[in-house]
Amino acid sequence: MIYTLSLRDAGWILGAVLVITHLLALVHAQGARQLLRLFPRSRFFGVALLSVDAIWAFQLVSRMDLGEFTPWRGTFQLIIIAGYFLTLFFVGEFLAVRALGILALLAAEPLLEAAFLRPETSRLLVTVLAYVWIVLGLFWVGMPYLLRDQIAWVSRTAGRWRLAAFGGLAYGVAILVCAFAFYAR
Repeated sequence: MIYTLSLRDAGWILGAVLVITHLLALVHAQGARQLLRLFPRSRFFGVALLSVDAIWAFQLVSRMDLGEFTPWRGTFQLIIIAGYFLTLFFVGEFLAVRALGILALLAAEPLLEAAFLRPETSRLLVTVLAYVWIVLGLFWVGMPYLLRDQIAWVSRTAGRWRLAAFGGLAYGVAILVCAFAFYAR
């Protein structure tokens, strides 16, 4: 196991993040819609998210058991550093979307690990969201214009925006309730 995150802690963190972000999307709907429309081509968000991705990947390679590839650990660390700078230099188009896709792929693993072999059926709330992040992350890295189109679709009308925000809020509350009621340490 790479991470030591329990299902209860994963539920608290995931539920709190979902509730806070979707409450902000409801309360500050106009500003959030405008910020999301600017996100895909934002250089600032792209550099910030890619930096988080690189630091996460670097520490992951530094800590995890690589098995027969352990002698290559230093090489992998150099590849991560070089990939970071090469990506900043050569990938200007939709950098924020690609970095968000990588972050979604990285963030799914601790959630899946926390829910692995747990008896609670409600763990599927965490697992399903992690797999959704994996699928979306793969698409966003490979076809980043899809996130732009998804943002345009969900923010086109106030009704769609509220429905999406309430859906995310309800999902976050459900995960928090399960974390408090069912997930044991």
